[in-house]
Amino acid sequence: MSLTADDRVAILLHQGILGPEGKTGLTLLRYCPATIVAVIDQQCTGKSLPELTGINCDAPIVDSMFAALGYEPNILAIGIAPSGGVLPEAWKQEVKIALDAGLSVVNGLHTPMASDPELQPLLREHQRIWDIRQEPPGLSVGSGKSQFLKNRRVLTVGTDMAVGKMSASIELHRAAQRQGIRSKFLATGQAGIMIAGDGIPLDAIRVDFAAGAVEQMVMRFGNDHDLLIVEGQGSLLHPGSTATLPLLRGVQPTALVLVHRAGQTNIRNHYYVPIPPLPEVIKLYETVARAGGAFAQTSVLAIALNTAHLDRAAAERAIEQVKTETGLPCTDAVRFGGDLLLEAVMGNS
Repeated sequence: MSLTADDRVAILLHQGILGPEGKTGLTLLRYCPATIVAVIDQQCTGKSLPELTGINCDAPIVDSMFAALGYEPNILAIGIAPSGGVLPEAWKQEVKIALDAGLSVVNGLHTPMASDPELQPLLREHQRIWDIRQEPPGLSVGSGKSQFLKNRRVLTVGTDMAVGKMSASIELHRAAQRQGIRSKFLATGQAGIMIAGDGIPLDAIRVDFAAGAVEQMVMRFGNDHDLLIVEGQGSLLHPGSTATLPLLRGVQPTALVLVHRAGQTNIRNHYYVPIPPLPEVIKLYETVARAGGAFAQTSVLAIALNTAHLDRAAAERAIEQVKTETGLPCTDAVRFGGDLLLEAVMGNS
C-alpha cells in the first residue's frame, strides 16, 4: 500500500497541530503526494492551517471523523504519536467510524491495528490497514558492503531528534530531481514511508539487525541510482537514541548533511545534555563514521538549519552565523529549497 495522487486523505491529528505529538501529520501536510481533504483536530477546529502551521495546505480543520466524511476521503492517516504508541479510546472510535464508512487506514504507531480484534472485523474486501512499523523479513547483520557501491550516498544526521532530518532529505531529493539526477529518497521512519511508499521503520527493527536492514535497503536501490539520500534518525548526542550508528554503518555514506535547529543549545527534554559547538559535532560525526580508519573518510559537507521558529530576517542571520562558525554551506532547505545542499554534496560533478 502507498499513498498516491489519486487518494483523498483525512489526517487524524487531535492536539497535534499545536502540540508536540503531531510531527507525522504535519509532515504529511507538507509532502504527501495525495490530496489532503480534511484534518481532524478538536483543538483547532475551523481555524486556518496555513496560519497555524506555515504549510501551504488549505484543507479544513474539523472536529471529528464524522465531519471529515463530508469531504469524501478514502484513507484515514494517523498523524499523531501519543505517548506509548496507543491511541486513546476516544480517538480509536474515530478509526472505527472511518473503517465503518469504507476507508482504509494508514497507521504509523508502534501499536498495530490490522490485528486488533475490535478493528479487524470492520474491514471489507477493498479496505486495508497499513501498519507501517513492521520489521521487514529476511534480515541479517550488517556487513559494510554498501561501501563498494559506485554511487553517492548522503545521510542526514542531527544534533537532536526531531530537528528536520526527513524534511532536509526530501528537499535535497527534490532538488536533485529538478536537475535530472537519478536520485532516490530512502525513508527510515513512519512519515517518510507514508510519503515515499517504501522504506524501513528503523525504530521497529531489532537492534542486532538494524545496520543490516539499512544496508539491505541501500543495496536494493544502489545500482539503479546515482544519488541515494537516506533519512536520518536520532542523534549521537541524544542519551536515548540508538538509530544513528546503524545508519552510519548500513549506508556507508559518502557525505553527511548535519541538521540543526537554529539557536538550540540543549537536547530537548534532556536539558542537562548540552549541544556542543557545531564544529565539535561535525568532528564527532566524521570520527564515528570513519571508525579510526576501518571505513572510508566521510565529511559533513553542509548544514541544514531549521529556522521554522524564526522570521525570515532572523533566519537569514542565523544561517550566516552558522556559515561563519562552521565554514560550510548552510541553508534552511524547507524555507529556501535544497539546491545549495545538492551543490555541496555533488561537488563538481
